[in-house]
Amino acid sequence: MKFGTKVIHAGIGPDPTTGAIMTPIYQTSTYAQESPGKNKGFEYSRTQNPTRQVLENNLAALENGKHGLCFGSGLAAIATVLQTLNPGDEVISTNDLYGGTYRLFTKIFGRFGIKIHFVGMEKPSDIEQHINKNTKLIWIETPTNPMLNIIDIEAVCNIAKKHKIITCVDNTFATPYLQTPLDLGADMVMHSATKYIGGHSDVVHGALICKDDDLAKELRFIQNSVGAVPGPQDCFLLLRGIKTLHLRVQRACENAAAIADFLLGHHKVKSVYYPGLESHKGHEIAKRQMSDFGAMISFNLKDDTREAAFNVLENTHYFTLAESLGGVESLIGHPASMTHASIPREERLAVGLTDSLIRLSVGIEDVEDLIADLKHALEQ
Repeated sequence: MKFGTKVIHAGIGPDPTTGAIMTPIYQTSTYAQESPGKNKGFEYSRTQNPTRQVLENNLAALENGKHGLCFGSGLAAIATVLQTLNPGDEVISTNDLYGGTYRLFTKIFGRFGIKIHFVGMEKPSDIEQHINKNTKLIWIETPTNPMLNIIDIEAVCNIAKKHKIITCVDNTFATPYLQTPLDLGADMVMHSATKYIGGHSDVVHGALICKDDDLAKELRFIQNSVGAVPGPQDCFLLLRGIKTLHLRVQRACENAAAIADFLLGHHKVKSVYYPGLESHKGHEIAKRQMSDFGAMISFNLKDDTREAAFNVLENTHYFTLAESLGGVESLIGHPASMTHASIPREERLAVGLTDSLIRLSVGIEDVEDLIADLKHALEQ
């Protein structure tokens, strides 16, 4: 089954009781039982819900996995992965990553005796010097947020397998339309499904996908025990959004490529971070493991100041200044003061996240309008 067919049909069928084409919203907390323990496969909606189950099956199919699990947010999904660990365990994480992930790793799980090493993974061999007997998880984010670094998933997973370490890939920026990490050796895939999976900026959601039965069993135990699950309305919105995932992402990628070229030639732009550019240091790896280069772009101004960045951020029309990404509408943001403000400034600067860095989430509008919008803001 090809991807464009999967988003419509994989794990999804007409409702067995009514024949409804669209999966119904099962807005119920509990289910009638014929006798104690004898039910129709559903007992309590924290544990399982028919709407959520269809979504979980669909997501598993999109990532070429076997098991899908849904959560109330991307951070709830990440927390579930970390809750498979014990005090004294260690994690190796990419050093350029979403600020909320950094905060969760350091401020929450750091208090419980889990040590995190933040490592540049553009050269996979750099990881090995941080591996020891306590290393239990390698956390990969690629393309990274916000510097758009590309990590060789297969190379990192090969290192992890050699040392019997679990790997999880944050696939939020790429989506399963562009990249399927399980096929490259990863044990788990995580999505902030709030972003491209939902695609319409109207729901907060998270997901994990894996192939291994024992790992899935452990994750489901935590999912049920902690209870950070989404409601059926949210799951319905995700199922609706997924049906156009391939169309939305492809159009956004086309727009992003044109915008990256425009920015690269603008006299007020110092540097552009977009893996589709041949000058990008991860371009060749991205060509190998992705089917396209995504719709996220970051760039620095020649006037390398926060004030100059704010002047651009405050003068766009079609690019809305807002948190998040991956919707049909284009967004513009300032990572240093918004999405990555929880990361200490010296650590941000170490990975190239300067005070003038601007991040774009390119939407599906007419690209000529988007370029004109950026041109106007840059000239202010």
